[in-house]
Amino acid sequence: MADRSYRVLRPLRAPSARLVCFPHAGGTATFFRTWADRLPGVEVVAIRYAGRQDRLVDPFPASLAELADEITGAIVPLLDKPIALFGHSMGALLAFEVTSRLEERHGVSPTRLLVSGRPAPHRAEPTALHLADEAGLLAEVERLGNPDPLVFADPDLRALVLPALRDDYRLLETHAFDRRRVRAGIVAYGGDRDPACGVRALPAWAELTAGGYAQRVFPGDHFYLVECEPALVADVAGRLDAAALRA
Repeated sequence: MADRSYRVLRPLRAPSARLVCFPHAGGTATFFRTWADRLPGVEVVAIRYAGRQDRLVDPFPASLAELADEITGAIVPLLDKPIALFGHSMGALLAFEVTSRLEERHGVSPTRLLVSGRPAPHRAEPTALHLADEAGLLAEVERLGNPDPLVFADPDLRALVLPALRDDYRLLETHAFDRRRVRAGIVAYGGDRDPACGVRALPAWAELTAGGYAQRVFPGDHFYLVECEPALVADVAGRLDAAALRA
C-alpha cells in the first residue's frame, strides 16, 4: 500500500488501527519517523507534502483546500481499519479539514482528531509570513524553536527548504475557513511556552466538535513534541486505546 501523498513508516500485516500524521509548515514525513516504534499494533502513516524530500519536484498545491482534497482521496484505501489523525501546527488545520471531508464524503469519522500547536482556525490571528523576506522567515523559525538548526544554517540546504516553508505559510494564510463541527472527538495538545499557540488558545477547539473535547499541555515551546515525544506518544496511545474500547 503506497501513495505519493503519504508514507507508511512501519508497515504491519494486520494493524489494529492507523494513525495518520500531518507535519508542520516546512515539515516532512520523517518528522514522525520514531513514532511507529512507540505504537505497537498501530500503523503510523506520515503525510508527504509536495516540494520537499522525495516530492521535491512536485508542484505546490493551489490552496489548502486542494491539498486537503488530495490527502483525503489518497487515504481512502486506509479506511479498512479504525483511523485517527494527528496534526501539528499547519498539520492541525489540515487534519481538521481532512476529518471533515472523510465524514462528509465518505461517511467515516476518525476515532480521534488530535491537534497540536495551533489555535482553532476560527480563532487564529491573521499573519502574512508568506510575504516576508528570507530574514523574516528565518526569524519566525527561530522564534518557534527551530527543530532543524543544521538545515537552516547551511545555505544550500536552506535554499531547498525555504520555498516549501514559504508556500506552506501561503496555504495557511490564504485559507478561508468555513466554520463547522466534526463528529470526531478532538484532543488538543500544546507546549506551555509556545509563542504561536498559547495554552489559553487551545480550548476553542472544543467549539468545533460534536464528539467531546480534551487537552494536554507539555513543557516546551512550539516544538515541545521533540523533547516530550515519549510522553506525548504515550498519551496518544492511551487515547487510541480508549477509543477502541468504545467502538
